[in-house]
Amino acid sequence: MNILSLIVASAVINATPSVSPQSDQDRLDTRYDRALAAGYKALFLCSAIANAERNGTTRTPESVHEWELTGIYPRLDPVIRDLKYEIVRGPDNRISHVKVEWSDEMPARLAVHKWSQGCVVQPIGSTISSAPSEPYSGQSAEAPRQRPAIDPMAANLGDKRVDVGGAFSGKYGEGRTTVVTVLYEGKLVGEQYADGFFATTPQRTWSVAKSIAATLVGAAVHRGEANVSDSAGLGEGSEDPRHAITIDHALRMASGRYSDTPGNRTDPLYWGGTTVDERAQNWPLIHSPGTVYRYANNDTLAAVKAIEDTFDGHSPADVLRAIGMKNTVAEADWQGNYVLSSQVWSTARDLARLGQLMLNDGVTQSGERILPKGWREYVSSPSGPQPEGRPFGYGAGWWLMNNSEGVPPDTFAAFGNRGQYVVVVPSRKVVIVRRGENMVGTRFDIAAFTRDVLASLDE
Repeated sequence: MNILSLIVASAVINATPSVSPQSDQDRLDTRYDRALAAGYKALFLCSAIANAERNGTTRTPESVHEWELTGIYPRLDPVIRDLKYEIVRGPDNRISHVKVEWSDEMPARLAVHKWSQGCVVQPIGSTISSAPSEPYSGQSAEAPRQRPAIDPMAANLGDKRVDVGGAFSGKYGEGRTTVVTVLYEGKLVGEQYADGFFATTPQRTWSVAKSIAATLVGAAVHRGEANVSDSAGLGEGSEDPRHAITIDHALRMASGRYSDTPGNRTDPLYWGGTTVDERAQNWPLIHSPGTVYRYANNDTLAAVKAIEDTFDGHSPADVLRAIGMKNTVAEADWQGNYVLSSQVWSTARDLARLGQLMLNDGVTQSGERILPKGWREYVSSPSGPQPEGRPFGYGAGWWLMNNSEGVPPDTFAAFGNRGQYVVVVPSRKVVIVRRGENMVGTRFDIAAFTRDVLASLDE
């Protein structure tokens, strides 16, 4: 063998060990992605259909595949729609659970429906015999309600009318719009739906839930059961530096904790069946609390955990009903921890009621104060560290549109994945809700849409 051959042979031998582990990791990641995709599909089929039926309307699996299960995360999108599924109903015809096959050696991924709390994805490997269930006998307080012939919001029409058709035409980007609702002075002045979506059709709020979470915190503060300066309860006792993280730090994305991805993707919790305690609470500190902005699902989850002792007397469902959000369901992990960083299903009109509550500084349309006086100013104030290189600022659980050209500087908003927006413009007494199912890589220009809606109200 000549010298050149020896060099080549040596290079091949030395390279072999580094190739094999990477190949093993690729196979492991592919298997994990498939398990996550199955959990994602099970949960969306369960939540979209069961929560719609809870509201007295319907969704079909075909509709969920077309909207919620198309154009999602690139690693899951290629496989998710082809995974085999089964929707299982109980004797009363309500959804019991959804099963999605993903491996010949492992049980199907499960999402179990609980009438009182929506759908819950189970840990990978769970079977229906091991999943907690909820009986569907009798008529509970959460049973289907006899609805009035006319929705109160639809009956409360304003004198002005706003044409929102541009949101469906591609004028503001390639994002797929499902519904737009506009309130002016508390009255409905514009609304339009995509085919198959109606006033009682709920969609996942994604990160709009963070603004709902901040509202729940505000309600607890108003009742005297919490204070934003309280410790969020992180760490292992008062000697742990993480104990210094307050609820305010968590709401302002300024906990100083490490997160492994931008935005702090929580796939193991959302689709993998882990719990809030396992996934969100134990990350280490790398900055002094209150000094650095880092958008993180875990911070919102920590703020909610900090007030969970109040839920026995005032559950999220109780607060949502007080706001008038009767077609909204806050879902949880399989251990009952609310996943209020993302996992809420709500209608556009219910989200408009949330916006109107903020417009009214915490007073419901029935005249009940459920948030502290000045809460609107608190959540819309950029008093914490701010995002760098972004067109929007951040308050306490709400985004700030104070730097958006042509938009009043007091404008603030709830933003969510796939194009969920609740825009509040106090100086103009306007609330704008845009719901969508944007595909990855597309966007909807909410600032431009807000400008045009406000301009049309001036005509």
